Amino acid sequence: MFETVIYEVRGHTAWITLNRPEKLNAFTARLNKDVAAAVRTASKGGSVRAIVITGAGRAFCSGQDLGDVEETTDYGDVLRNRYNPMVMEIEKCEKPIVAAVNGVAAGAGMSLALACDFRILSEKASFIQAFIHVGLVPDAGNLYYLPRLVGHAKALELAVLGEKVSAEEALRLGLATKVVPENQFSNETNAFADRLSAMPTKAIGLIKRNLKASWEAGIEQFLDRDAQSQRIASLTEDHQEGVKSFLEKRKPVFKGK
Repeated sequence: MFETVIYEVRGHTAWITLNRPEKLNAFTARLNKDVAAAVRTASKGGSVRAIVITGAGRAFCSGQDLGDVEETTDYGDVLRNRYNPMVMEIEKCEKPIVAAVNGVAAGAGMSLALACDFRILSEKASFIQAFIHVGLVPDAGNLYYLPRLVGHAKALELAVLGEKVSAEEALRLGLATKVVPENQFSNETNAFADRLSAMPTKAIGLIKRNLKASWEAGIEQFLDRDAQSQRIASLTEDHQEGVKSFLEKRKPVFKGK
């Protein structure tokens, strides 16, 4: 089904591995398409309750493969036709998505990580806003997500100066959910994904939806959204299980329904 990603479901987690290690998983038109299709597949998969995106080899993603574009290429068209559909598949997904950043995430690779809900970083990982070094503007949603994570001033600093951000600095800035030793990266990522996939999936989707809406909605509109969301959540099997397990003084067993 996919040429440039490895797609596999382990338990209730879909793993999407960018698989161009010889090119540090740099984006081509095919890789953009495969990532979008893999996220869409995972979003629709009934047994899938969490998604992990990572890279094969020593990098997460080094950005756009410049060998895949020509000097006459309209970069606006590249974004509209390749990157924007990929980012929107991630944006629309109501299941939790984890970027398992195993190495460098540069340029559009950083944008991909920012679009995810959580970022688990290896201690060897780093972020680089590489765009400014070739006279370009951060794209693929980068400047949409970045200020929401670190604030306007720091986002401007990172975008304009284009300096490398280490894993520890990323954690301090709020770009990383967690930083783990390289030799524990796989186990820690698996454990985090398992934790998410065991949670009430519908409630997570509603939380994601409401957080996104909070940036645009007024308080009255948002309070109405609160009420609608809570009504939906209260009708799920997971809510019933949560109440039952609380009364029975045991750990809940959620099914994502």
